Amino acid sequence: MATTPRWTLPSVVTLFPVRKLYCILSLVLAACGGSEAGGVVRFGAAGPWDQAYGAMNRRGMELAYDQIRARPDYGQHPVEIDWQNDQADGQKATTIARHFVTDPSVVAVIGHVNSGTEVAAAKVYDGGHLVSVATTATSPALTGISPWVFRVISSDSVNGLHMAEFASTALNKHRAAILYENNAYGRGLADAFRRNFRGTVVDFDPIAEGAQDFEPFVTYLKTVTPDLVFIPGTDASGLSFLKEVRRQKFDVTLMGGDGWTPLSVDTALAEGVYVGAPFSAEDPDPAVQTFVQQFRAKYHLTPDGNAALGYDATNLLYYALTRVGPDRAKIRDFLAGLTERTAWKGVTGNIYFGANGDPVGKSVVMTVIRNGALKVVDGTP
Repeated sequence: MATTPRWTLPSVVTLFPVRKLYCILSLVLAACGGSEAGGVVRFGAAGPWDQAYGAMNRRGMELAYDQIRARPDYGQHPVEIDWQNDQADGQKATTIARHFVTDPSVVAVIGHVNSGTEVAAAKVYDGGHLVSVATTATSPALTGISPWVFRVISSDSVNGLHMAEFASTALNKHRAAILYENNAYGRGLADAFRRNFRGTVVDFDPIAEGAQDFEPFVTYLKTVTPDLVFIPGTDASGLSFLKEVRRQKFDVTLMGGDGWTPLSVDTALAEGVYVGAPFSAEDPDPAVQTFVQQFRAKYHLTPDGNAALGYDATNLLYYALTRVGPDRAKIRDFLAGLTERTAWKGVTGNIYFGANGDPVGKSVVMTVIRNGALKVVDGTP
């Protein structure tokens, strides 16, 4: 521990106004982080816990945290989690990021979950020198945004490419309509899909986030006769769209991105829908099946990609903590230094990062919803 400078209180007050002194000391403590700041070590965790995909992220994080606390060596590396609900709102995410950065006990952040919130918070983490490992934020805008920002899911520039190839070749589709949520996630995935689809894009329209009336959209789409409708969005808008498609008996192939993985639980509406997913519970890998069984035992649900990525991000950060201790800079350097040879094995695959913070060698697998489960489809690129 560093020796306390031998300043007298009057000399400090003379040199600095009390308010400025408080700000300087707060910044110094925040920069230290972890054990130097009093012994308590925390991970921040941020996401929209009241949304279905956010809740699944959190369940994966909580399962990982339960297992971490059960480890025999946990007493050597104890950690708490500061859960914050950013409500998928960029302004709230920025406020939460400032809260994490200025809390000297927080040594890393699990999240954010959404692309827009992670993009908004990235500047704060960059300026505060605090690692953030996004779980399901896929926007290409995050690639290289900061040396302190990583993610365990592949970028939509990769995902959109592979999904468009699958639609063009495996499904042999020639006329695609694209309705995209008008946010960082929807725009990025829609653009990547449009650039790589080998047929004709007959419609390309933005939609709102959340539940909404899709009657005008579906009515119009029936007039332009696509053989595929692709919707990069979350489950809330997806559910509204599926209800209207079924109501109008619109017979067309439907495809969504990873935001649609929670729809698999709705067997009446989502049967036969294709989803580009970062994870499948059908993966025969023993580690994956152990995770699936543990998740089902705790929550009586089958984990989707949201849960798996939340689980992996939490375990990855704890692994870093056990290797280099509660030091913000060392945790960042450890993550950046992972290679193909030293990659950390998660349930979503081996994880190591390029210089731009994106995971190397990861993409989506194409699945189809059958009987409430995401089944891997033959022909996945």
